[in-house]
Amino acid sequence: MYTHPDDLHRARSVGAAAAPEFAAWLAFQKAVDREDGAVPRRYRELISVAVALVTQCAYCLDVHTAAARRHGVTAEELAETAFVTASVRAGGTLAHALLADRLYEQHGHHAPSATPTSAATPSG
Repeated sequence: MYTHPDDLHRARSVGAAAAPEFAAWLAFQKAVDREDGAVPRRYRELISVAVALVTQCAYCLDVHTAAARRHGVTAEELAETAFVTASVRAGGTLAHALLADRLYEQHGHHAPSATPTSAATPSG
């Protein structure tokens, strides 16, 4: 397996190799993880889990699922979040299908129609 929970400990050494960027990222993370925001921390963690599911980041999923549990998120809320995330992601696929449909039509207006090679009959 390429991802391993122990790899999270490597963040500091990777961060040391890009110290200014890592410091900025840590400051950003600290701001996002604050407890006094308009969005309660448990919702922030559910949002983080949803994003981790979409980006398929195993490390993010590990960290934010644990934080969600610490902040009172229930197993039912986590499960519903997963299905909401899946539904929205499926909607994004449909939205791109609409774009593909429009682009397909546009390409038909700009390019000559080609005969598929499978439709050609052998001469004999």
